[in-house]
Amino acid sequence: MEFKDVIRERYSCKKFSDREVEPAKLTAVLEAGRLAPTAKNLQEQRIYVLQSEDSLKKIDSLTPCRYGAPVVLVVAFDKNNVFTYPGGQRDSGIEDATIVATHMNLAATDEGLDSCWINFFDPEKAAQTLGLPENEEVLMLMDVGYAAQGSGPLENHGSRKDLSETVYYL
Repeated sequence: MEFKDVIRERYSCKKFSDREVEPAKLTAVLEAGRLAPTAKNLQEQRIYVLQSEDSLKKIDSLTPCRYGAPVVLVVAFDKNNVFTYPGGQRDSGIEDATIVATHMNLAATDEGLDSCWINFFDPEKAAQTLGLPENEEVLMLMDVGYAAQGSGPLENHGSRKDLSETVYYL
């Protein structure tokens, strides 16, 4: 699929079928995250793949937004392995994990999969529930699978502001 088609067709799927995700497609999505740029190439992302009934029940206890997806990716980062930017006010953790997640989100579409970026959960509770190391911070959850029949983008999905409303030349 052409990149411009991937970014146009990607949407947040809110209803998944029970069709399993093929291992090769899941690997392609994970590989896209692995190839994402990170500050100083620190690669502080940690991706957890949840597919078992038990692990998906844990996700269901954290958020109502799994929407029946057969796979959930938990995107976290190692807080002890980030680049601190000049001025000391920010570091690369959230930024880098977001780039990784975005690559995976777009790769899912390219692989013919559907996905949904989920932020409706308590990151600290998620880390505790999943037993993640204390040095890791959960950024987001990503549902991955195939849309259920009749599922599709929200009505306002194609509505975008004009470039003149969001881009400024200085």
